Parts: sequence; C-alpha cells; structure tokens
Amino acid sequence: MTDVRIGGRWVGDGHPVFITAEVGSNHDQDLGKALRLIDAAAEAGVDAVKFQTFRASSHYSRRTPGFTYLDGQDTYALIESLELDRSWQPRLLEHAAGHGIEFFSSPCDVDALLELDALGVPTHKVASFDLPDTGLVGAMARTGKPIVMSTGMATWMDIQLALDAMAAEGNDQAILLQCTSLYPAPAPLANLRAMASMRSAFGTLVGYSDHTLGDQVCIAAVALGACFIEKHFTLDRSAPGPDHPFAMEPAELTAMVRRIRDVEAALGDGRKAGPRPEEREMAEKGRRSLHAAVDIAAGTVIEDGMLVVKRPGLGITPSLRPHVVGRHAAREIERDEWITWDALQ
Repeated sequence: MTDVRIGGRWVGDGHPVFITAEVGSNHDQDLGKALRLIDAAAEAGVDAVKFQTFRASSHYSRRTPGFTYLDGQDTYALIESLELDRSWQPRLLEHAAGHGIEFFSSPCDVDALLELDALGVPTHKVASFDLPDTGLVGAMARTGKPIVMSTGMATWMDIQLALDAMAAEGNDQAILLQCTSLYPAPAPLANLRAMASMRSAFGTLVGYSDHTLGDQVCIAAVALGACFIEKHFTLDRSAPGPDHPFAMEPAELTAMVRRIRDVEAALGDGRKAGPRPEEREMAEKGRRSLHAAVDIAAGTVIEDGMLVVKRPGLGITPSLRPHVVGRHAAREIERDEWITWDALQ
C-alpha cells in the first residue's frame, strides 16, 4: 500500500483526507452553472471537483429499461440530456486551477479518457457501473496516473479483475471507494466496514463515495480510515434532474469539510505519552498526589495513616505510597502539604 499523488496533494495514511465535490451531471448542460459549482466547491474548502464525461450513444442502449428511482423516464433520452459538453473541459480545468483545486472526471469511454488525459487531469475515476469494463480500466492504467475506483455493487472478483487490469499495465496506484449504488442510499446500507475489508484483501488505499443524505456517514468513514471522500454537490437540491435531490448544497458542503478536518485532527497519532503541553496545568493541579494528613515533625518515620491522597498533583504520585511509608521526614511537613521527595530521607 503506497501513498499516491493527485495533483499537488499526497493522498494516503498520514495525509489530510482528499475531499472531492462530485458535480456529476448537476451542471444541467449550463457552462455558467458548471463554473459557479466550481466556485462554490472551492469556497467550501474541497480539494477537487469531479464531473462525468460520457455520450449517450456509447453509454447506454436505446433499449435500456427505465430505472424505478427515475419514475420510468426514458433512460437514453435522460442520459443524453445530461451529457457534458466536452469542449468545456479545458475551461473547467483552468477555472478549478485558478481556485487552487483539482479538476477531473469519470470518463465513460476511451475517447473521453484520452481527451481528459491530454488536458492533464491528475487522476481518473472509474464509476461503479463501469468497474467490470476491464478494457476501460486498463486504458486508464496506461496513463500512469492514480485510478480512483468506486466499488458499488461489486463482488470481490470484480475488484480483483479491475486491479489485475491495472497491474497488467504496471500501475498499482489504486484507491478503492466503498459505495452504495442507490440514489439516495440508506445509511444502513453504507457498509463502511467494507473499507477495512478491501484494504486488508487488496492492500490498497481506501475511501468512500457517498450517496446518503447529510454528512454523518462521510464523517464516520473518515474516522474508520478513509483517505478519500467523494460527495455529490449541487447549487440547489430542488432543481430538476436525477442527481440534485440527494446532493449537498454549498453551505452543507462547507460544514462537512470543516467537520471532516476536525475529525481527522481529533484522530491524533495514537500515542499515549502522558499529558500534552496544553494539559500540563491540568495534570499538575487536577491530578492527585500524596499529602500530609497531620503535622509531621522532622525525623518522624512516615506511617500510612499520616498520608492522604488529594489534589493537586504536585507531590509524589499515589502509586508510590508504599515507597514513602517507612521513610523519615527530612524536615517538618505541615498538615495538608503535598509531599515531595526532597521532604523525605
């Protein structure tokens, strides 16, 4: 398992979570809206925006049945209405770069892949629906760039065959994303523990592509080790179109990014090495130590009944009480005084 570089960012253990705003088809074939989506995503603090590059003619058969969640709309006509104008892509990339974030896409055919790669996108994304297309995966791998793979609906064999297609091209830069291919996806089907299973089984970096409502599942994914988060994004959840209703609006995306950064900071380094510098006062004043229960004259042999455990913790720690009993007082120790080693002999 190795870190990968996406544009100017390292992604993997020990690096900040890479957060992608999935614009998908929520541009509604409006270049101005696509640019505003990039503006809003950058303002929210994400690392990248992602689009989807496909043509209905090479993406779906005209005979495809309607999807239930789309109320039986004609699938081909709908997909055709969601196509991204590929002539926009240079401008979208340039606009994202101007905001200091990355632009990439899910190329759904080899022509789209070649066009995006020629633009210099930093990574390629395999959509869950396209994971079994090992020819497309292999073509992505030949670019030598990291490949982000969503694994919604996938079996272990689907994932292994996709990784094999990458390996055949000498590319091991994979990030596997747990995903549930429902729109929206119920939280009980998120199966975040699959990230750990994939990491163990395939030795790859892992992350999460989210279709649930809200941000709590994304935040939980970060706590469970996701190094990459993808979340659908819109300017207006009430807009018509299949991906708007379950996507985040700008204020929500901003809040999610902030919470993810808080959670990853809170995970810490895992070491238990005593109080941090910021806790020093609490350790000294709030912890317990040995105190004198009575006035103790100089030269007195310390007995157990002469000791009491109290705060502050400026004296000898209570666990060393057996090593204090039986020693002599080197000086007078007043009642309620915390006992230090220089008061003993």
